[in-house]
Amino acid sequence: MKKLSFIFGTRPEAIKLAPLILEFKKNTDFEVNVCVTAQHREMLDQVLEIFEIIPDVDLNLMQPNQTLSKLTAKVITSVDVYLENYQPDLIFVQGDTTTVFAVSLVAFYKKIRIAHVEAGLRTWNKYSPFPEEINRVLTSRLADFHFAPTETSKENLLREGINGKDIFITGNTVIDALFLAKEKIENDFPAIPGLAPDIFENGNKNVLITGHRRENFGRGFEQICEAVANLAQEFPDVNFIYPVHLNPNVQKPVNKYLSHQKNIYLINPLGYLPFVAVMYKSDIVLTDSGGVQEEAPSFGKPVLVMRENTERPEAVTAGTVKLVGTDSEKIFSEVKTLLTNSAAYSRMANAVNPYGDGLASKRIVKIISESLT
Repeated sequence: MKKLSFIFGTRPEAIKLAPLILEFKKNTDFEVNVCVTAQHREMLDQVLEIFEIIPDVDLNLMQPNQTLSKLTAKVITSVDVYLENYQPDLIFVQGDTTTVFAVSLVAFYKKIRIAHVEAGLRTWNKYSPFPEEINRVLTSRLADFHFAPTETSKENLLREGINGKDIFITGNTVIDALFLAKEKIENDFPAIPGLAPDIFENGNKNVLITGHRRENFGRGFEQICEAVANLAQEFPDVNFIYPVHLNPNVQKPVNKYLSHQKNIYLINPLGYLPFVAVMYKSDIVLTDSGGVQEEAPSFGKPVLVMRENTERPEAVTAGTVKLVGTDSEKIFSEVKTLLTNSAAYSRMANAVNPYGDGLASKRIVKIISESLT
């Protein structure tokens, strides 16, 4: 029996690895061990509970105001001990967090093979997104299996000299997780903390807003908030729902600009199921997130991305996503168009999501089964 270790620390990693962990646990050829660094503590725990995954090892490394350097050092030293004790045949990491890079480096030192899920995303700008772009570039140099979500991601890896036989196009496991979550909310729609139960029943349109990127801190977030405030005034019958990230760099401008308008709902960060439920009921998503660019199009929701570039250009090409940056006038104009122009809205809502069909986890299990057993 081959020993597989899944090591992750944030909510997005947990969401995207959960369906893969569950799929591997069905296969008696593998022993599955889950180790969490808890780079996101509460948000991580919520996802694990939803998918009924209990970590075998919890390193619990996150501390308030921890620098990236200190976090990286703690991941390296703690994971080194974990791998020495467990000695897996293969390690799975997902995406582009500090945990991903640090774990991959330790695995390389110990000559343990690495499987990188969601490999090959690139902006070609090492500071945007920061520090994710460099995390995933360095991880690609260390990984042995590259599970690319799209053809574009595979081409990025080939461009960097990764051997084509080690790259596998699988679709993105986030769609697998989303379909599992959709089934849950359709069977039992969750309460949304901070929102009235009937908010989605009054016929008003809903705009979901998320924002947390480091590169938008400061003037970027101020402009985002200015745009949302102006939109709320222009469209008093539209609900603007904003689960506000706990980082003070986000909280300060949001509270300054957006706390006084009755159709702007500033709520605490949501657990995974409530967030999916709000996205499911929304008409437009305004975000600087990466994963939301993949998820929302599966529900037919146009996504406006408040960044200057994206490592997910397939969605822009497909027409499900549009880059709007952080210029307040640009954001205002693009949201207004989607709220008032049914043809423009339909073009984005009906475009085909390029990120998969919900079967990525099954493909990955099949590939690993054929490679290791």
